This record gives sequence, structure tokens and C-alpha cells, in this order.
Amino acid sequence: MSDKEYLEKEEIFSKVLRAGRRTYFFDVRSTKAGDYYLTITESKKFTNDDGSFHYKKHKIYLYKEDFVAFTDIMNEMTAYVIDEKGEEVISERHQKDYKKEYETEEVAVETATVGSFTDISFDDI
Repeated sequence: MSDKEYLEKEEIFSKVLRAGRRTYFFDVRSTKAGDYYLTITESKKFTNDDGSFHYKKHKIYLYKEDFVAFTDIMNEMTAYVIDEKGEEVISERHQKDYKKEYETEEVAVETATVGSFTDISFDDI
């Protein structure tokens, strides 16, 4: 069996959740024995200083025998967070239109200084 055939057999059902710089992949996969399990992958985009980017990925494997307990705890934890803090996002950096302060300040400084040079003579210093 080729790698492509194996991947096609292994991936049964998938959903994607895009959330700002993060993307979550939910994939139902097949074991060699033909049973199913779930993988949840968080992929986070990072930009390098040179403008190129890379991704960091974290993966959770969740097997059928753990589905009920996992779902129960996940529901309990999310309900606790909503009950304690509400559904409103408090952290600005998690807003979809968030830009880092220093990025905003750099743009403002560049905009303010373009074409505003002053001629100075060394005699004036």
C-alpha cells in the first residue's frame, strides 16, 4: 500500500476551525485494525523577523474508550469558564482584529516622520 493510499484510508472524516493565528483540525482516523479514533491538532502560525513564517503543531489522540469521560470533563470545564467569566473575550490579543501595540506605534511613527525632515546645520548644534 502506498503512503497516499494509507493516508486516504486513515483519514475518515475531518473538520477545521480557524481561530485567528490558530487553526484546529479535528480528524477521525482509522487504526490498522479498522477501529476509529480522533486526533485534535492545534496549528499556530508564527512570523519570523524576515517576514517568513512557520507553524507549531500540537496533537492530541483521543480513543473511543475515553470519549464519554473526555466530553464530560470538557463540558464541565467550558461551562465553568463561561459561568465565571462570561462569553465576552477579555484579552485584546485574542480579538480577530488585534494588532500588537508596537506594530501600531511603528506605523504611526513612520507615517508622522515621512517628509517631515528639518534641515539642521552643525553650527546650530
